[in-house]
Amino acid sequence: MENIACNGSGNSQTSFYLTGIPSLQKSLFLPVFLIFLLFYLLILVGNTLILVAVVAEPSLHKPMYFFLINLSALDILFTTTTVPKMLSLLLLGDHFLSFPACFLQMYLFHSFSCSEAFILVVMAYDRYVAICRPLHYPVHMTPQTNTALAASAWITALLLPIPAVVQTSQMAFDNIAYIYHCFCDHLAVVQASCSDTTPQTLMGFSIAMVVSFLPLLLVLLSYARILASVLRINSKEGRSKAFSTCSSHLLVVGTYYSSIAIAYVAYRADLPVDFHIMGNVVYAILTPVLNPLIYTLRNKDVKAAITKMMCHQDPKSIGKP
Repeated sequence: MENIACNGSGNSQTSFYLTGIPSLQKSLFLPVFLIFLLFYLLILVGNTLILVAVVAEPSLHKPMYFFLINLSALDILFTTTTVPKMLSLLLLGDHFLSFPACFLQMYLFHSFSCSEAFILVVMAYDRYVAICRPLHYPVHMTPQTNTALAASAWITALLLPIPAVVQTSQMAFDNIAYIYHCFCDHLAVVQASCSDTTPQTLMGFSIAMVVSFLPLLLVLLSYARILASVLRINSKEGRSKAFSTCSSHLLVVGTYYSSIAIAYVAYRADLPVDFHIMGNVVYAILTPVLNPLIYTLRNKDVKAAITKMMCHQDPKSIGKP
């Protein structure tokens, strides 16, 4: 396809052509489609099970599980923003996105990504209060406080990408702009522009660093305090019990930031564009597909609630701390 002369400004007549993974052979489209479809179904089913189990099981109506269902809802929304288009591209060869659809996808993808980072910070704070200030936990973590913390995470994340998305939409694009990606990631869209990409690249990179490292710093500070508090517990059983309440969240945090690290290394390293694309695809899929597995395998309360819901049994230990 030939590029058409640059319009001089972003407008609704521009169409974006998603290249997908450029070096992927057509004979592999169907197998890759089936793999992505399997992951997407696992994400939908796993996170929906957690949502329904926590809402339906009264013993799980606690702050940590309230934040967990926020995380599960985010994982569903986060992947639904990108994966269906990726599946359509692989199966039907549907490469085009309209100007509004591309920027809506960009905005939602980055908003939900930010929300996940902030919800993980709120979950770390919840564990900090539960372990370091157990007597104050019912006072600090009231339903009103929990709602305010979750709402703050969502609202902040929904507002944060707006400047970058708006400014990027005002850049110049060809009538058909080629995006070397499977979806409208901010950096990929910026690189498709006819304008000087340096200011937007720096802005996007700066926002990404702040959104990635500031929440990580807060999580690490929370767990530093938790570790110091746990080490003061005399009994081995008490220390083990305290650590076990954090294990699922720590695994989720590790998975989330590992996927960010993969995407960052793929972007910064002198690698073919396919590696850059796959780094972002891993980031978009890895955490949402592993989160429900981690919480159903590592958290006995969630596992018991799901078992009860699916098998109509009354398993032991639901709601035990």
